[in-house]
Amino acid sequence: MPLTELVAFAIGALRGHRLRTFLSVAGVAVGIAAVVALTALGEGARQYVVQEFSSLGTNLLIVIPGKVETTGMMPFGGTTNDLTLDDYRAVATRIPLVVEAAPLATGTEVIRAEGRSRSVAVFGTTAELARVRRLVVGSGRFLPSGDSDRGGSEVVLGLKVAQELFGAVSPLGKVVRIGEWRFRVVGVLAPRGRSLGFDFDDIVFIPVRTSMRMFNRSSLFRILVEVGSEGNLTPAKKAVIELLAERHRTEDVTVITQDAVVSTFNSVFNVLTLALVAIASVSLTVAGVGIMNVMLVAVAERRREIGLLKALGATTRQVLAVFIAEASVLSSLGGALGLAVGWLSIRAFVQVYPTFPAAPPTWAVVASLVVSLGVGVVFGAVPARRAAKLDPVQALVGR
Repeated sequence: MPLTELVAFAIGALRGHRLRTFLSVAGVAVGIAAVVALTALGEGARQYVVQEFSSLGTNLLIVIPGKVETTGMMPFGGTTNDLTLDDYRAVATRIPLVVEAAPLATGTEVIRAEGRSRSVAVFGTTAELARVRRLVVGSGRFLPSGDSDRGGSEVVLGLKVAQELFGAVSPLGKVVRIGEWRFRVVGVLAPRGRSLGFDFDDIVFIPVRTSMRMFNRSSLFRILVEVGSEGNLTPAKKAVIELLAERHRTEDVTVITQDAVVSTFNSVFNVLTLALVAIASVSLTVAGVGIMNVMLVAVAERRREIGLLKALGATTRQVLAVFIAEASVLSSLGGALGLAVGWLSIRAFVQVYPTFPAAPPTWAVVASLVVSLGVGVVFGAVPARRAAKLDPVQALVGR
């Protein structure tokens, strides 16, 4: 029997039991849709994290006070010595591999202007941060260059802060108060959004020394270091650790590299994606059992039909092929429907969260189609063999 006739015969048989066919197709579709959607979310999460760290700069070192063991994740631990501005200047000037370095001191304070006030995150830093973090100034300029010990009264506002304090009026040159300190607005950042947990539209930047005085601190939160090329990351990391160990007389800092963090997140999300696929695959197994049960019932109900086919000369192999074809059509229809449902659900998700790059990977789509077809063949084999082994005479008399 030609393949086209075999498929047409299978479709005709399935049309006779539409509710049963629909439920079987729906079972497979749910499983495939779950696989597609979950792999898309896992892959999207991985790409989102990689993009977030890429926005830091391609060759970045992050110096953190405190010596802890780490494999790339953000470390936490005790601090022996604080990071100071002198440490920052030493890293920036004494290591030839360092292209740029920027200190960070952080705190939270209330900003006031034009009769309005709100709480904001205050980042104390220098002009170098704009280059290290690839910050774009929408209007005005970033913090002025100069001695990091000089301090100053300049402030750069995030876009959201500027809009909430000044509305449509340009804030450049205006005076704002942060806590009890007066600052003159010199710039407003271009829209940036969230990055690594910080909303850059909701941050203000002031000179690092002024920030340390404002919050009565002598230590830095981080030192960000950019090197010339990816190949220099490892030797630069070693040089930073050795320099600060010399200054502190003990190795008491942690230096993490962007590629180490990205590699760790890649590994985590790959395992997470596979785990999600395994969980979603359980529903495919359940759907396969459902197809097998449907086909077993079909064999019992169509004994006379099977007997008639054999009496007319159909071979055991042909009867076997008919029932496997029916199971394959069920699972293939379910696979196609599941792909469509999974893709539409991801498109709807992306419409709600446009910054999240969710898309099913090619391997997941191909694997879903192969698995859906395999479910039909594997779980349709037992009923097909039972049908093929029926004695034609007993089948015709209904025994």
